[in-house]
Amino acid sequence: MSATLALLRRDLSLALRNVGETLTVLAFFVIAATLFPFGIGPEPQILARVATGIVWVVALLASLLPLERLFQSEADEGGLDQLLLAPAPLEALVLAKCAALWIGSALPLIAVSPIVATMLQLPTEAYGTLLASLLLGTPSLALLGGIGAALAVGARKGSALLALIVLPLAIPVLIFAVAAVEAQIGGLSVRPHLFLLAGFAVFWLTVAPFAMAAALRQAAS
Repeated sequence: MSATLALLRRDLSLALRNVGETLTVLAFFVIAATLFPFGIGPEPQILARVATGIVWVVALLASLLPLERLFQSEADEGGLDQLLLAPAPLEALVLAKCAALWIGSALPLIAVSPIVATMLQLPTEAYGTLLASLLLGTPSLALLGGIGAALAVGARKGSALLALIVLPLAIPVLIFAVAAVEAQIGGLSVRPHLFLLAGFAVFWLTVAPFAMAAALRQAAS
């Protein structure tokens, strides 16, 4: 446990030092979302109808940006062998790295999402559900990204491989996250959609550490 917490603290400390990477993710999120009104028109009714989908699609794409170096930096600097030899299960260590990734990139993105939602004319009564969907859905994206990053270690064109792995698997999260906000706007219950998002997070929390550990052991062999 001490090794796992030490790795989590180290990665969070590195994220604080490399604040430019977080700012890059946030800038991409805001700028990409801002481009949509130019493409579909500035009418408030149209923007409000597609605002949730825009926020989630852009959040999904923004979550891909910091993934390539999640484990590749360890491999390049010789830290992968240290992870394999650490006095802690590799599954716990990779989970700590994903937690640091989520705290360092997803939480700031969630914090600025109301600003983007305001620009896209999302009804104010849906803000709480949007934040809840992001809080429940982005852990799944981080864990899926961890699987993709582990499989891409040492691979040529790792960014393309990451996208091919993560994007199809993230579709269910995207569907039910958008459906939760749409249900709120339509006066329906949002609990089934949020429970499904929580279920996805629990599922990937159970499966992803073993998949990441197996991929890293294969990369190191």
